[in-house]
Amino acid sequence: MQNSWRFLYIHLTLLLALLLNVMPLPAAVKLFRPDWPLLVLCYWVLALPHRTNIGTAFVLGFLVDVMVGTVLGVNALGYSVICFVVAANHLKIRNFSVLQQSLLVGLLLALYHLVVFWLSHFLTGVYFRAAYLWPVLTGMIVWPYIFWFLRRTRRQFKIQ
Repeated sequence: MQNSWRFLYIHLTLLLALLLNVMPLPAAVKLFRPDWPLLVLCYWVLALPHRTNIGTAFVLGFLVDVMVGTVLGVNALGYSVICFVVAANHLKIRNFSVLQQSLLVGLLLALYHLVVFWLSHFLTGVYFRAAYLWPVLTGMIVWPYIFWFLRRTRRQFKIQ
């Protein structure tokens, strides 16, 4: 019973991140909203790559597509690409300090936004604006707090 609760905890944090992603905000603040699901997913792939994988990333990205109303598969592909990069290098990334991880997460978020923009541009004709990159900066700022919070709760509940 406890093992299923521990497994469920990962999915509850991802669900909470999905809710934070669609929470209504004022228009001025909405531009700066970090990519909560992707940040939480990056933590779980980094911490437990045998529990969360590219399949989890694809399903989570598909749910983001449905909840946000974008073209189906755009976020799913972006999440899968970032998850692949993190999973392939998780042993190296774990050895970085939290500030170095924050810079790397910023690069991964920029890659994610590039993939999403590229697909959206070819599918719907969206044009690039510099405001697309604000979530990269806020994601870099929020990463240490997400990392420390999820790490503390993972150790407290002994999730492995």
